[in-house]
Amino acid sequence: MNDELQFQEQAEKFRERYQQIKDELGKVIVGHDEIIHGVLTCMMIGGHCLLEGAPGLGKTLLVSTLSKALNLQSNRIQFTPDLMPADILGTNMVVETPDGGREFQFQKGPIFTQICLADEINRATPKTQSAMLETMQEGTVTVAGKRYVLDKPFFVLATQNPIEQEGTYPLPEAQLDRFLFKLVVGYSNREELATILDRTTKGVTIQPDTVMDGREIQEWQQLVRKVILADHLQDYIVRLNLATHPEGEFAPKVTNDYLRWGASPRGAQTVALASKVRALLAGRFNVSFEDIRRAYLPAMRHRVVPNFEAQAEGITSDQVLLEILDQVPQKLDD
Repeated sequence: MNDELQFQEQAEKFRERYQQIKDELGKVIVGHDEIIHGVLTCMMIGGHCLLEGAPGLGKTLLVSTLSKALNLQSNRIQFTPDLMPADILGTNMVVETPDGGREFQFQKGPIFTQICLADEINRATPKTQSAMLETMQEGTVTVAGKRYVLDKPFFVLATQNPIEQEGTYPLPEAQLDRFLFKLVVGYSNREELATILDRTTKGVTIQPDTVMDGREIQEWQQLVRKVILADHLQDYIVRLNLATHPEGEFAPKVTNDYLRWGASPRGAQTVALASKVRALLAGRFNVSFEDIRRAYLPAMRHRVVPNFEAQAEGITSDQVLLEILDQVPQKLDD
């Protein structure tokens, strides 16, 4: 009983601190509640987030505001077609020593931070994008055979323009898989747009307060992993993952018709952890089926690859995944 009471208190504290960050973001960001929730979920899990949307929708503002609300180092990298890997990671430079000699000295790039805003990441070439693969997976940078470890926590919060826009390059599948969530940022409605104009065109400057540091974030990341995921719920996540594999045992017809590649194990891991965050926010220390269903789409939409038939018929990965979610039963009959 004491353990249950302790877990309840921890869940309540988590929800309180989570709401404080959300309130600070709300001072600057108008609307986009699900987008804010997705970004904060990735941080409480300990992973990276990709935001996709047309220019001018507030993606960069959201990330920069988040860095101010958290006591973490932050850097911004503007991705352009001429950006090189060394511009991100750093490079060895020849410097003069006090005794008049010369030696190579490593000059750290902007990736050496705790929150890295990778702005318009898909405007750089695939070679430059792939330079971040090791950093996003291991939290390390290797240059000239020497390995450097980044400070923790470390997050890449990337923005990208829709791939249909001119001057963009598709992100490599291996890099997409390292983002926990892909969030699609839409347009503001009438009331939200009016509020944006009030805040930005009348000479009023609003800044968020700093409410959390890296140590506390890491503590919440450990708490999230302690949330109970029952065996039958874990099996549901496994079957939802396997249902994205064409010609697999659990693949429904929509998967065989419209997907070329399915989700990796990272997809299942992300759904499980994101479901635990939702459980804590609901005041529970155990995951429910609804937690899993709510986490499924943002965790999976960038991990499946539509085939030619889907592209020809205008079928998106979101449509396929929602159909899978409808067709995969929560429990298998004994």
